[in-house]
Amino acid sequence: MSRLGHTIKAALLQVHSIAGLVIALLLSLIALTGVIMSFEDEIVDHLNAGIMQVAPQMTPALLPDELVARLKAVPDAGKVAAIMLSSDPSAAVHVRFARDEQGARPSSLYVDPYDGHVLGVPRGEEFFATVRRLHRWLLIPGDAKGWGRQITGFAALGLIVMLISGLVLRWPRRASSVKVWLKPNLGLSGRGLYRSLHAIIGTWVLPVYLVMTLTGLWYSFDWYKGGVAWLLSRPQVAAAKMQSKQPRPAGRAEPAQPVGFDRAWSTLQHEESGGFARAQLTLPAGPGTVMRIRSWPKDSTLESMRDEFRVDAVSGQVISAERYADKTLGDKAIAGVLDIHRGAVMGWPGKLAFMIAAALMPLFAITGVLLYLSRRKLHRPAQQPLGRLVPGE
Repeated sequence: MSRLGHTIKAALLQVHSIAGLVIALLLSLIALTGVIMSFEDEIVDHLNAGIMQVAPQMTPALLPDELVARLKAVPDAGKVAAIMLSSDPSAAVHVRFARDEQGARPSSLYVDPYDGHVLGVPRGEEFFATVRRLHRWLLIPGDAKGWGRQITGFAALGLIVMLISGLVLRWPRRASSVKVWLKPNLGLSGRGLYRSLHAIIGTWVLPVYLVMTLTGLWYSFDWYKGGVAWLLSRPQVAAAKMQSKQPRPAGRAEPAQPVGFDRAWSTLQHEESGGFARAQLTLPAGPGTVMRIRSWPKDSTLESMRDEFRVDAVSGQVISAERYADKTLGDKAIAGVLDIHRGAVMGWPGKLAFMIAAALMPLFAITGVLLYLSRRKLHRPAQQPLGRLVPGE
């Protein structure tokens, strides 16, 4: 290797080491919280199997507004923000509530669709909500509007730097040998073992970590999100979304009207005449009347495989409709960022692989720190003063 090559490699080693020491603990925390959430849906469904199902009845289910009206008698229920309805006659209705004046959100409830009585509060919901806030925002006040969002984003950028520099540093002379790339030398000990494990673990997890970081940055930086959307989305769709967000003319305030679920629910049943598995109806957060509706077809296997509507809750008019089947590959990738981030696009094997990769982050960080300490120990004798006297001289 030339002198310039040695200089570049030494500089990359310094960058790699410093970045690792600065963010190793933070990356381990983010990774381990991701491990906990890997199979969140399956865990929550198992914990709440007893309150998510009801005995089907011959009488028709209550309309959404009647369900909401009956919930007003429940103490500390709060204001309903969204409801999840299902085409399965044995499925309970999942009701979510808006935040109160202090910013706290009451626990959601499962409700019997036939008589409106409360079946119970889902177990595990608060736990996973806290883990999610720790994973995304480090529990820093402000959540998505606080500094935690940017800190996790910079940690992801740091991980990308470490992955690229680590790949360059470990590039073997026999690059075509699969054994050199993927098989650790467990016969070594000390620094040699640390280096072998660090390099091989890094090779194993590099593709997964790249996917995790590139999709995780979507939630940290608006400039990154906008750039990805511009790159992958259809120009006419992006323009339509921009147009739909144009402010209303001043001086034309909408009259206050009661907003309920029934009219939008009827519209959805007409629009999805082919059937759907479940649908979530979300009331507008502000004074408007446009409700967001998401519906999942019966053959959907991913959270992102859904149709989305904007419906005027008073008139029942469809303002916009985005059907998953009509989306381009780029639009589907944008809609499925979370599914890609957690490996769900490859089914449960993908989620398991991503979970294992995330669980290896602490081991990967520990071997890196041990390598750094052993390297300092090796260089320490060379830094002794030249004029040091030896007894007897």
